[in-house]
Amino acid sequence: MAGDANAFTRELGLAGRRLRVVDLPGLLGESRHDYPVVLRLLAENIARTLHGDERVQALAALRGWLRRGSSEAEIAIRPGRLLMHDTTSTPALVDIAAMRDALAEAGVDPRALNPVLPVDISIDHSLAVEVHARTDAMQVNMAHEMRRNAERYRFLRWATQALAGVRVHPPGTGIMHTLNLEQLATVVTTAEHEGIAWAMPDLMLGTDSHTPMVNGIGVLGWGVGGLEAQTVMFGMPIQLRIPEVIGVRLRGALRTGIQATDLALAITQRLRASGVAGEFVEYFGPGVSTLTAGDRAVIANMAPEYGATTGFFAVDAQTLAYLRATGRSPAQVELVEHYARQQGLWFDPQACPRYTRIVEVDLDAVGWHIAGPRRPQDLLDHGDSAAALRREGFRPQATGPLPVHAVAVAAITSCTNTSDPALLVAAGLVARKARQRGLRVPPWVKTSLAPGSPAAASYLARAGLLDDLDALGFGIVGHGCTTCIGNTGPLTRTIRDAQGKGTTQAVAILSGNRNFPGRIHPDIELGFIMSPPLVIAFGLAGDAARDLRNEPVQTGDDGTPVYLSDLMPSREEVQAVLAKAMRADDFSRDFRKAVRNPAWHALQGPASPRFPWEPGSTTLRRPPFASPGQGSQLGRYTAYPLLVLGDDVTTDHISPASAIPADSLVADFLVQRGEDRADLNVFASRRGNWEVMLRAAFHNKALENRLAPSAPAAHTLHAPSGRILPLWEVARHHADAGEAVVLVAGERYGTGSSRDWAAKGQRLLGIRAVLAMSFERIHRSNLIGMGILPLRLPRASHPHGLPVLPGDRIEVVADAGQLAPRCAITVILHRHTGGAETMQATAAVETRLEVELLRAGGVIPHILERMLAAHAPQETAPAPS
Repeated sequence: MAGDANAFTRELGLAGRRLRVVDLPGLLGESRHDYPVVLRLLAENIARTLHGDERVQALAALRGWLRRGSSEAEIAIRPGRLLMHDTTSTPALVDIAAMRDALAEAGVDPRALNPVLPVDISIDHSLAVEVHARTDAMQVNMAHEMRRNAERYRFLRWATQALAGVRVHPPGTGIMHTLNLEQLATVVTTAEHEGIAWAMPDLMLGTDSHTPMVNGIGVLGWGVGGLEAQTVMFGMPIQLRIPEVIGVRLRGALRTGIQATDLALAITQRLRASGVAGEFVEYFGPGVSTLTAGDRAVIANMAPEYGATTGFFAVDAQTLAYLRATGRSPAQVELVEHYARQQGLWFDPQACPRYTRIVEVDLDAVGWHIAGPRRPQDLLDHGDSAAALRREGFRPQATGPLPVHAVAVAAITSCTNTSDPALLVAAGLVARKARQRGLRVPPWVKTSLAPGSPAAASYLARAGLLDDLDALGFGIVGHGCTTCIGNTGPLTRTIRDAQGKGTTQAVAILSGNRNFPGRIHPDIELGFIMSPPLVIAFGLAGDAARDLRNEPVQTGDDGTPVYLSDLMPSREEVQAVLAKAMRADDFSRDFRKAVRNPAWHALQGPASPRFPWEPGSTTLRRPPFASPGQGSQLGRYTAYPLLVLGDDVTTDHISPASAIPADSLVADFLVQRGEDRADLNVFASRRGNWEVMLRAAFHNKALENRLAPSAPAAHTLHAPSGRILPLWEVARHHADAGEAVVLVAGERYGTGSSRDWAAKGQRLLGIRAVLAMSFERIHRSNLIGMGILPLRLPRASHPHGLPVLPGDRIEVVADAGQLAPRCAITVILHRHTGGAETMQATAAVETRLEVELLRAGGVIPHILERMLAAHAPQETAPAPS
């Protein structure tokens, strides 16, 4: 709390207690209802955590925003907690372990480096669907997970002992965003400070782009990169330009049978088309009140897919109903209601605050939708998959036994569409009706159900739907991200054979949030996103090109064609089942049971302030960039382009998470160090080993490098020699020769997951700047966190229209002393044939803190410099033996 906060506070009677709060109505005055709710929440944080001139200036800047609907001013925000998952926390904790080593080697006690706010880690990203359609699938898959990841999990156990405030939620406890909704989020929280009890909004950050899912219940939270999270973890605020806020006015109501997923996909298309790029989004209007908190969470979850930082819904009666349904105490629910009402944070369906701009969405117009086959914003009617697949232009080499676009995977997966019980019940009802008609999933389809919550098994079983799902092959395979993150496991042999013969181009069907080429499985380029009930319908069809608007899903046992309309339940059917099946105590009871995971508690982590690195480990290695004195990469230099790429390069392209191909150079590297080629796990499991991740950079066969279009994955042209070599070898040759390298790309560079290794890999490749038409928000932040300058090219300089050719060199004039947010940077393209073209790029740098980070060489050197300046050398803990 700020030391002079009393001038901005008052005492309220809340839930039977006297609690100090920021006087938000008094602070914002008569215009308080004109502010978007997200800015009211930021104002509360500023008033409570800043002091003096900094607070006065920040609040004045918010008032200025209200006049114009935008602002160039910066504000500092201090979140109350941080949420991570295992494959973003592992590299962050590896950095911290290495920083502790660097501090100890400089004579500083390594225990001085500790988080200053609570950190929750959910182990959810490592469960793979090795087996499916078996009654023991969950147990077998979890056993594989524990065996493959034991070394990494012991490292996480070390972190819980060595670092203050770090709590790990074991495998099986669910997906992080579902866990946040059901267990961690308080909406309003309380804390003691200097003997005074305070109440405040639950404002948090997460190292996953889908953190905004919690916006669905009125918690302001958003995703950041792992590197930005480290700055927050060690006491620095989040610096951001006051966000532009897009208001999405919802009107009408969803028609019966239309799912929250359908609406989320429609909004994703609409907002992407309107040019959303990093703004906060807030939903308002009378249509909001017709949506349950579960519906809202689905829409909020897809904020990164529609380009936004948040997808916020304010607190109302639906929020309170969700809190009761998931087992929150009456006192907590009362606290949330009274605080929101008295602080001017309660949702008013008739209100129309000041927004930067407004987008209108008519709920009545939403139908059954799918999205794909390559991007989540490519919206289709549920019957238009065939036309979209024809546009892909695949020509089978011969006629085979499977459909040309056979469904290889039908997965009910991801936090996005398994956290809302209504979606799982709808899927269960489709399964029940299909089973009653004798329908069966074709044998080439790999089916799975991986709910975000352990409680799903209880309410589905109580409804009698678990048996129906099991009968169709959609039994529970575990509680984790699975297929959505690329942990699909092996495809069926029938699919592998058909693809190998060129008779089939297989398609993934999933209820996830992303369908980028190669993300779901290295051998699957095409995928459609849809609601859980539609996943079952397409899984039954077995053919992704089936027109389910007009053609039957299958023929029943009695020879009668069965259409989608025969299977899909109404909203009333779903609500009737939920009323009988839901029990509030399922959520806490099943979570506690999952926490007791005996395999997890049997693991022992080292008990020392410094982590004992194993020289022969292929999982955990001390990274070379986690040391002081890395130096800035700014300056004036002339560089070779290492890669020249097009639009929509995702973080999956840059640093894949899915299975390590057994025939890859990455596999060769691991096998040479004793690993089994048949059991290499996924790239995400190796994020603690910089040598593996360096070789994994840009390892995606769907990525086209315009310097060498026919080169294998993760290869490029070494222009001085004219040779095509592995990317990391080309980077090494340039480094040995003292030659700088940069990367050139098109629109939306770095879209997708928040993974910091997408930036770390580029730093290890020696990339000093990325020149792109536009950047996705989190990846831009991660590039800066690794000391890489993101440059936004002028509109006329797209790689399509201004081709960068082999042998061309790029001069960048980026003087450290002159760098400022959004300043002009001179870029000169030197043609290999002679001549030069000069352009003015814009530094994609938003705040003064980001300038400081670039001057320091990145987040880690910046943290170490602060620690070394603050702590005099002293006798310290010895290095672990």
